[in-house]
Amino acid sequence: MGFSDALLYSLAGMLVVFFALVLLMVIIKVMIAVGDRRQKQTAPTPAEALEPAAAPAPVPAPGSAGELKLYDTDPRTAAMLMAIVADELQLPLNELRFLSIREVKENDPT
Repeated sequence: MGFSDALLYSLAGMLVVFFALVLLMVIIKVMIAVGDRRQKQTAPTPAEALEPAAAPAPVPAPGSAGELKLYDTDPRTAAMLMAIVADELQLPLNELRFLSIREVKENDPT
């Protein structure tokens, strides 16, 4: 193989690589354009934006597992109990779900 053949193969390889890069760039541009068009179609019109929306349902804080009901227990004690349970189970607190916490008194039959 001579120098001219090696140069020709090198140029052909570079052309293939650049063609693939340009093709990827075009595909990405088309995907961005399609995504923008879909986003514009789902965006509310100015008239819809002025209408009052229905009150949204309460959303729990990020990482929480819902609502907790406390019966005869103050929030500080409940937080302490939840932290102790999470520590004993060696699980993150946001992976546990507490439905309710109730203080049990010594003379309470229930």
